[in-house]
Formats: sequence, C-alpha cells, structure tokens
Amino acid sequence: MIARYTRPAMGRIWSEENKFQKWLEVELAASEVLAEQGEVPAEAAKQLREHAGVTVERILEIEKEVRHDVIAFTTCVAETMKAKGVGEASRWLHYGLTSNDVVDTAQALQLKESAELLLEGTDKLIEVLKKRAWEFKDAVAIGRTHGVHAEPITFGLKLALWYDEAVRGRRRLAAAAEDLRYGKLSGAVGTLGHLRPEAEEAICERLGLKVAPIASQVIARDRHAAFVAALALVCALCEKIALEVRHLQRTEVREAEEPFAEGQQKGSSAMPHKRNPVVSEQICGLARVVRANVQAAFEDIALWHERDISHSSVERVILPDSAILTDYLLAKTVWLAGGMRVSVERMRRNLESTKGLVYSGQVLLDLTAAGMLREQAYQVVQGEAMKAWHEEGDFRAAMENHPEVRKYLNAEQIARAFSVERQLKSVDAIFQRVFGSTIER
Repeated sequence: MIARYTRPAMGRIWSEENKFQKWLEVELAASEVLAEQGEVPAEAAKQLREHAGVTVERILEIEKEVRHDVIAFTTCVAETMKAKGVGEASRWLHYGLTSNDVVDTAQALQLKESAELLLEGTDKLIEVLKKRAWEFKDAVAIGRTHGVHAEPITFGLKLALWYDEAVRGRRRLAAAAEDLRYGKLSGAVGTLGHLRPEAEEAICERLGLKVAPIASQVIARDRHAAFVAALALVCALCEKIALEVRHLQRTEVREAEEPFAEGQQKGSSAMPHKRNPVVSEQICGLARVVRANVQAAFEDIALWHERDISHSSVERVILPDSAILTDYLLAKTVWLAGGMRVSVERMRRNLESTKGLVYSGQVLLDLTAAGMLREQAYQVVQGEAMKAWHEEGDFRAAMENHPEVRKYLNAEQIARAFSVERQLKSVDAIFQRVFGSTIER
C-alpha cells in the first residue's frame, strides 16, 4: 500500500537492491582498509572491488535454505567471485566482522540518504509557508479557541506559526539524522576483539560515517528512536496544517480549502456539489501511523544483554515506512499549503458576523482602565454579550447605548474598543520576531 505513495528516490533507498548494495559497500570498504593496514592481501581487496556483486533474487533464494540473511549475502558474493575465476579472494570478504557490523553500518548509510531527502522536503515546506505567511500577513480573520470565535488575528499569523514550527522540526530532524551518522565494526559484543580501533575508524570514515564511540553488537537504539520521533513531529505539523484546512473548509466557515481540480475532480459519487478535503484527511490519517511507530522505536531500545533480534524485525517495518510516509506527507503538505484557496472576504464576513462580540475583552479592559471596578465591568459586558449571543443581537450597539458604559466611555472611546487595527497593531512586531524583518524578503 505504502509503495503506491513512494517518491522514486525514497523508494529506491529502501529497496532490497539498495540495502544489499550498501552491505557490499561496507564489506568492500572494510577489505580495502584492512588491506592498507596489512590485515588482508592487497590483491584480494582489489579483486573484491572489481568483481564482487550480488543479486536480490539469489540472496533470497539462498536465505530460504540457510535462514540467515547475511550468510546468504556473503554466499552470493562468493558465488559471483567464483564465477569470474577469482573465488579465492572471497575468503577475505567479511574478515573480522560480525553480521551486525555490516547491517548496522549499512543501515546508517540508508538513513543518511533518507534524511537528505527529508530535509529537502522540509525546506520546501518552510519556503512555501513563509511565502504564504507574507501573502496573508494583513488578511484579517477571526481567531478561534475551543472552536468558538475569540479575538481577531490575521491569516498570515496562522501561517507564520506553522513556519516557526517547521523551522524547529527541521532543526530536530537534522540533529537526529546527524546522531544516526555512525557506523560500528567492533564485533559480536563491541569489544573490537578482531579489528583494531584504527581500522574501525578508517572504515567508517571511508563510508562518510563517524565511528560509534562504544557499541554492543549493535549501535544503541536511542539514536534510531530519536530519529523516528523527529519524523513524527514533522508529520504532526503536517497534520496540524491539514486539520486546520479541514475545519476552515467546512460549509459554515469556508475561509480556506484545499486545491480542487475544477471540471475533473469529483467529490462524491452521490452528491455532485461536494468538495471534500480528502488530501487533508489523508495527511491526518497517515500521520498517525508515523506517530505510532515512535512507540515501537522506543520499545527497541532495551535489548537482552549485548543484543537480541527483537528490534530487527520491527525496524524492517518502521524505518522504511516512517521515512517513506514522512516524505509523502511533506510533499502533500507542500501541495496543500502552496495551492490552498483562501477567501479573505469570507474571513472578514465571519469576523463581523457576531456584530462586535469578539471585542468584549477590549471593552472590559477599557472600562476597567476608565475607573469601573473590574467585577462590575465583567458583569455588564458579559450580560450584554450573552444576550447578543442568544438573540444574535448587535453587541456593539448594546455597548454604545448602555448607560453604565456611557458613564465611563464616550463614543470615540467605544469606537476605539471595536477597532480591528488596534487589536492587530503588533502583527509587524510578531513577523519581525519570526522572520527577522517586517518586510518580505
């Protein structure tokens, strides 16, 4: 199912073919370094580099018999060497290594490749959120708390908030990816009993990795858990954006909606008028899968002694799935945010629909500042606000005509209490905090 959504580049990273190729890269790097250090014949390392090869089909065929994936892999390599008349050199393949020296180090290479694509996708999301935040910086809308009208905001502030979170998400993802850029070739229990530390360091360096300072048979899984958690947080932002669009696309709201292909897209098999936020709903649903994988990643941290394989089968699912889904959700969220239709007029109409009710907080403050006891002011303002709420009346008119209010505020002061510009006077300052400027760059 997930494969249907896979970007070709990300799908290739997690293919069986690439996995085994990464295993081979580790093996060849190890042979070459060991040859340079006098542990392996130089000619054998040269022949391995020139002739070693693998095929997925043959590895899987051998694995059915031996029931061990790395042995199936090394057997397949030996077969290719023998077929080319250099089978003797294959005895130096996997020299001094244990299976997980290869598997963990190769997986670090896959994760490194994945992280590069994911950071690229996050950068695209950051870019589009910034662009649209500036586009709607001054587009007045109603802010909602608990789903109920609260006080005025601008739609640009909503987008700037998402942008700010995306920047943090990228920073977390980059840090988690860097924390996974480690290999290990320290043997069955991490003691470097068969390779010297200098060899391990040189092999990792040749592969573009850092060497894990200490490991058991495996690299500690807190690194992997942190990476999956970072992916889940990126996907949570995608969900946050999509959920907001779903709410804003409701018929009663209609302030924003996801792109809809006019004349081509169909919303419902039974109701031709439907324009459903299907992609937004898909984003919300799939984000749950990545979030659920965090639990499994945390469960993988505790293993028996120096290693068991309870984490291995889990990671074969959660690492590719989490990377592929995050890549997909980032692409879909970029599409959503970049193509989102926004109705500035509808936002203004919704803001004004309660006839000034959303300025009750400012009226309360102004009455208090003018000398009315806060308890009395709250009672007066809430009483008229509740009346306007139930009767759909004009709250501003009620304030303008209320005898207690007029004792403390004149017509000009009441008008100022209902000023949207006054409410939004700090938008420039907030944008400067977020973007470092009040002018779009």
